[in-house]
This record gives sequence, structure tokens and C-alpha cells, in this order.
Amino acid sequence: MRAGQIDLLDLTLPITLRPSAPVSDEELMRFSEQNKPYKIERNKEGEITVMTPVGGIGSTHERYVNGELYIWTRKAGTGIDFSPSVGFNLPDGSCLSPDASWVALDRWNALTPSQQSGFPPLCPDFLIEVRSQSDPRRMVEAKMQTWLDNGAKLAWLVDPIAGSVTIHRPGRPAEILDRPDIVRGEGPVDGFELPCGPLWLSR
Repeated sequence: MRAGQIDLLDLTLPITLRPSAPVSDEELMRFSEQNKPYKIERNKEGEITVMTPVGGIGSTHERYVNGELYIWTRKAGTGIDFSPSVGFNLPDGSCLSPDASWVALDRWNALTPSQQSGFPPLCPDFLIEVRSQSDPRRMVEAKMQTWLDNGAKLAWLVDPIAGSVTIHRPGRPAEILDRPDIVRGEGPVDGFELPCGPLWLSR
């Protein structure tokens, strides 16, 4: 990890690296910067997962979901939305990056400027993960559980490959929607709506 950029071209991603010593936030941020465009996260054991960049279709899905959340957030004025490049320092010690996320304004404003400029030390209230062709379903499902375990109030797994949206809520079984026309927010993002038609066009 201390060496900075590593050669990932001949490796089958995703891969998990086990550093010999704990990796600080500053080191993780530098490592991520030096190894763009790979997506890099840290789990609660301190292991580093390196994932392949999203492909063309996956990128359009990711951008669409982010755009819809951005538009609603600006109108609602009750929270802050984030791009997929953000990393959240979660209570269990992991540092994960959702494809789209939202944090209530009061929680965001409670952070110091230093905390806001680094990896914010909190879990998003609401988040969306978009599965791409390179994402094993089991890995994404495990990540959804990690979000809930760390305090997410609502989490959606959008899976254009399977044609489904899975809604995760704390303490309740996951709800799977088959090719829904629209998914409506609740709780912290009550009023948010995600029209899903564009997500199924490429299937």
C-alpha cells in the first residue's frame, strides 16, 4: 500500500488486498487517487477491495440515478447528496462508496469542516447501489447489509442485469420489485421518486 500505484492490468477484479499494517484515511485517499479509475474501498477488517471501473452502460445508469437524486435534493432542501466518488467512514471502521447517497442536513452540518472535506465519519441516511456487469450479486448484497448494520435508514439495490430493485430497510425483510416503473422514497427521503424505465432499456 505504501508504494502507491500498483499494476492491476493482469489481475482479475475485484481483488482484496491485506495490508501488513492499518491503512490511514490519508493513505487510502492517496492510494485511490493514484489508482484511478479503479474503485477502492476498505472493509471493517482493514482489507482493501479494488474493483474494476464501471463500463459504458453501467456509467449511464449510475449517472441517471445520481441525477434524479440530485434534482430532488435541490428542490427538497433537507439534505446533501453525494457522487459515487465519496467515501464514508462507517462506525465499524470500513470506508465504503455508494453509487448515490443522501445525508440529512442537520447531520451534515454537525460535522467539522475537516470531517466534511475528508471521508465523512457517518453512514448515509439513504443510498442507492447500482449493480454493473462486473459486480457479483453476492458481493453487492453483502455491501447492502453492511450499510444497514452501520445505520442506513433506507437502501436500494438497483440491478439492471436482473431487472429488479431491492429495497432494504432496518429490521425488515428485503422487498424485491420486478422491473418497477417507479420506486418511491420513504422515511428520510419521503417524496423522492426514481422513474426506472431508463434502467431497463438496455436489457
